[in-house]
Amino acid sequence: MPADRRKARHLLGLLFFSIFGLVFSSMSSGANAADYALRIQVREQSRDSSGKTDNQPIPGVTITVTDASGAEVGSGETDEKGVVLIPVPGKADYTVTLDESTLPDGESLDAKTPAVQQILADSFITNTKVVSYFTGASQSASVSGFDKVVQRLVDGVRLGLILAMCSVGLSLIFGTTGLTNFAHGEMVTFGGLAAFVFNVTGLSFLGFLSFLPGIYENGTFHIFWAAPLGIACGAGFGWALNAGVFAKLRRRGIGLVTQMVLTVGLSILLRNFFLSRFEGRTRPFREFTLQKALEFGPISITPRDLIVSILSLLILVVVALGLRYTRLGKATRAVSDNPDLASATGIDSERVIRLVWIIGGALAATGGIFRGLDEQVSFDMGGRLLFLMFAGITLGGLGSAFGALVGGFVVGVMVEVASLVVPTELKTTPALLVLILVLLFRPQGILGKAQRVG
Repeated sequence: MPADRRKARHLLGLLFFSIFGLVFSSMSSGANAADYALRIQVREQSRDSSGKTDNQPIPGVTITVTDASGAEVGSGETDEKGVVLIPVPGKADYTVTLDESTLPDGESLDAKTPAVQQILADSFITNTKVVSYFTGASQSASVSGFDKVVQRLVDGVRLGLILAMCSVGLSLIFGTTGLTNFAHGEMVTFGGLAAFVFNVTGLSFLGFLSFLPGIYENGTFHIFWAAPLGIACGAGFGWALNAGVFAKLRRRGIGLVTQMVLTVGLSILLRNFFLSRFEGRTRPFREFTLQKALEFGPISITPRDLIVSILSLLILVVVALGLRYTRLGKATRAVSDNPDLASATGIDSERVIRLVWIIGGALAATGGIFRGLDEQVSFDMGGRLLFLMFAGITLGGLGSAFGALVGGFVVGVMVEVASLVVPTELKTTPALLVLILVLLFRPQGILGKAQRVG
């Protein structure tokens, strides 16, 4: 490689990591600004035709917090999202009192959430303790088994589309390099956190963009702009991991097992870094957090989730067509099938691998953003999906991008439907059981090709 090109890439890498530092250093101001606080939320609880809870915020409700001695610590009214944040001196016992006279006419608190709640010091898992109040009926609605299955299938399709999108990059990286990347979950998290920084935390050094109303206001971007910026950061992160770490290891002839162990350490490092900047609690994006679900017969889905599912499907179709018909897609499949033969025919394998890392990082970031819109953003959101992604690409066929699309989709549906017969906490167990069975009886997966070993 010419010296000038090497220097340009080094400068580009330095620029990216500088931007990375600025973006995530700004998150500390949002995470550490307040020492301790109580986040009180008031919701009107109801159930739709499918039996799914549909909670709506109640603004204008007065909340008062007192300490163990009875002295008032703070008070406030819930905003349009039904939330009020009241700072407290530290971890201690508090009494939270809701003024029932400020509830809307006809509303009364559910018996399970009395107006006076005791908060113990040991309940502060993070700096912010969430306290919830509910009005309305809390009894379970009678829902037929068919309606439950249909609703779970829809939820599974939504999860499966996100899993498929995240899995494609993981499968392509394995196919082109042979590397099992255990840090791919953190690439998913990175995209969600980057979009959160642009959308919620804000970047003060971009104040010169304030002349763009509707795009950049009060230091933050609307989610329509924060999402593409987060995807771009994810693509840059994928490029930086390859250029700064794995490309150098490949040139030095470092074995795949050593590289795989490195990805495990990298995953732990990144997860703890995200935890230190973001803290342990989940947080929503600024827009589209509270929406009333649309009803389609037995199916209940919010407009946000419907749009996310449609966008996920369109992205997967574009990726599939690109792999099938574009020159890059054909070159990628050639490198995945036989890297040595691909290089002998004139394909620049290193360039293909570099682009695969960029595309994989962008797809992982997109999946992280969509997952954040669906389930809120957290420091370990990608890590919780990692083994489901492995189950998907193993089911579909290791190294096969099309297999990752099919396998991720199937695993997502399986996980949600499994919650009908197993406790919610164990709903990922059937997917991991399928992973074991596939490895035992059909290790090449659904779309993979059997190969002789030894």
